[in-house]
Amino acid sequence: MRGRVAAIDCGTNTIKLLIGSLPDVDVREMRIVRLGQDLDRTGRIADEALERAFAAIDEYAALIRAHDVPPERVRFCATSASRDASNADVFVAGVRARLGVEPEVVAGSEEAALSFDGAVRNLLVEPAAPVLVIDVGGGSTELILGASSPDAADSMDIGSVRLHERHLHSDPPTADQIAACVADIDAHLDACPVDPSSAATVVGVAGTVTQLAAVALDLPAYDRDAVDQVVFPVADLVATVDRLLAMTVAERRALPSMHPGRADVIDAGALILARILRRARVDTLVVSEADILDGIAWSIAVS
Repeated sequence: MRGRVAAIDCGTNTIKLLIGSLPDVDVREMRIVRLGQDLDRTGRIADEALERAFAAIDEYAALIRAHDVPPERVRFCATSASRDASNADVFVAGVRARLGVEPEVVAGSEEAALSFDGAVRNLLVEPAAPVLVIDVGGGSTELILGASSPDAADSMDIGSVRLHERHLHSDPPTADQIAACVADIDAHLDACPVDPSSAATVVGVAGTVTQLAAVALDLPAYDRDAVDQVVFPVADLVATVDRLLAMTVAERRALPSMHPGRADVIDAGALILARILRRARVDTLVVSEADILDGIAWSIAVS
């Protein structure tokens, strides 16, 4: 590799930073900024969401400078919220001014490929192929199927923030609201060209999956190492989804492993994962802490 890199993944709910000389990682940070707040309803990034995002990016810019990463070794990738927003140009200009690099608003197909690469590189054992990588984000969900590289991929406009705001208005959500959310998810899966039933191994990445795993393990606090590479029975995860759906946001937030910024929208993200797993013909799900952020970092390191 050719020295240290800095990768930033800007999604609908979170902004994440990785700095390191791969495979060694010096910095891994995450901020929940909810960039996609009300985006599904208004079509634009809210002013307060821009403020939260820019504050996080200012922090990241200072860390990148402190680790002497040159601009040509920095890559900023923005995904669903930035693809959809009518004022995305304001966000792009703000990122450019703070980091000195041109942010990339990546297409869903590239988002899927980066997620697959990050997840598969992280696996400790050779998985049975084909592998299905599930990346449930705040605004979109990617399904990527392949062996060493993606053979089929799709990015669906369903995510934890988007569907929570669209359907799950009560606390806890009502049966009718859950049914409407499930119908929305199933309609997208029916139209998705990636068939979960084709997978021999299923790997779940990103915050919804890792948060569900932490809750299912009843961890006393969120522990990245305790979650990474755990192989979960699908039945246990589905039971955890049902448990979370029955809770109020306050009850979820009181769970010791629950990030407070995920507690309100984990219901919709959990339903997305459960509906995908319902179509897969596997009994277990591999949880990976490596995701699109790691894929972005490797894309710089090997270039």
